[in-house]
Amino acid sequence: MRGGTSRGPFFDTADLPDDIARRDRVLLAVMGSPDKRQIDGLGGAHPLTSKVGIVRRGSKPGVDLDFLFAQLQPDQDTVDTTPNCGNMLAAVVPFALETGMVTPQGDTSSFRVLTLNTGMQCDITVHTPAGHVEYDGDARIDGVPGTSAPITINFLDTAGSVCAGLLPTGHVRDVIDGIAVTCIDNGMPLVMFRATDVGRTGYESVAQMDADGELKTRIERLRIACGHAMGLGDVTSKNHPKMTLIAPPRHGGSLCTRSFIPHVCHDSIGVLAAVTVGTACVLDDSVCDGIAVMPKDRVKKISVEHPTGEFSVELEVDPANPQNVTRAALLRTARLLMRGEVMISASVWKGRKS
Repeated sequence: MRGGTSRGPFFDTADLPDDIARRDRVLLAVMGSPDKRQIDGLGGAHPLTSKVGIVRRGSKPGVDLDFLFAQLQPDQDTVDTTPNCGNMLAAVVPFALETGMVTPQGDTSSFRVLTLNTGMQCDITVHTPAGHVEYDGDARIDGVPGTSAPITINFLDTAGSVCAGLLPTGHVRDVIDGIAVTCIDNGMPLVMFRATDVGRTGYESVAQMDADGELKTRIERLRIACGHAMGLGDVTSKNHPKMTLIAPPRHGGSLCTRSFIPHVCHDSIGVLAAVTVGTACVLDDSVCDGIAVMPKDRVKKISVEHPTGEFSVELEVDPANPQNVTRAALLRTARLLMRGEVMISASVWKGRKS
């Protein structure tokens, strides 16, 4: 499935080993990791195409579907189920409908999804005219060619998805390793800082960012220090926190971003990273203060600029406390790419539960 600007195989939980270590070995074999080209598997030689979705019917009252996201890396033997992925989340309901886990409800179908990685819940609505998932439509998202049917995601409880709370250090702004940062988690743990504070403009291309060894070394040192400050421990081998450089908007948006995920510059920005960036924009004294261009409405549409366009997030704030975000919603698209069997070595798993 393509989910938003990401891609990867989706599995019914029942079709994978129950033992987690064996399951992870299977997923590595499926994707062809570790190998930077992933030539012996289905991976696309990039973190955005080295993702896996695992879905089952909901296990809690009021929840229709459980979703476990797994982040793999092309050249590593890791399977990280700690963070969320809002892009792959967009493909969960289409997958469940395609496989008969849930049934269409009419012209549109809405289901509550629990992300097992962090306990986050959301309501996802897809178009299902004539009882089938509709993939063709007029919705466009930057980073994906063409247009598709819209998929609406309404997040219900994103604050402190991995960390202990929205502001895991207890402050809106900290100075860590000599740089002013906002450490925040409203769906994705992020470290946000001004590009100028590391001697960059924030408008560099993805290729320029990825080729900048000095910058990447500096960012990784900061990431490790912030990981400890955010209560995440040693994050050296973890995929979070993500690192987001910010700059004033250039194309009519609210803020310009360059995101590292965490060692490769993102071609766009992750769904939950965009939600978290938008949240930082409404907080007084965050590193966005004085840079972000913000609407004055209670329901704020924040346009996050990124290397291949923009990502709009709709945030609703509490009138009694304008720094309290009560709702986050956004639009994504997804598409079924293929269905079938993926073949792996019998030495990894013979496909039997026993």
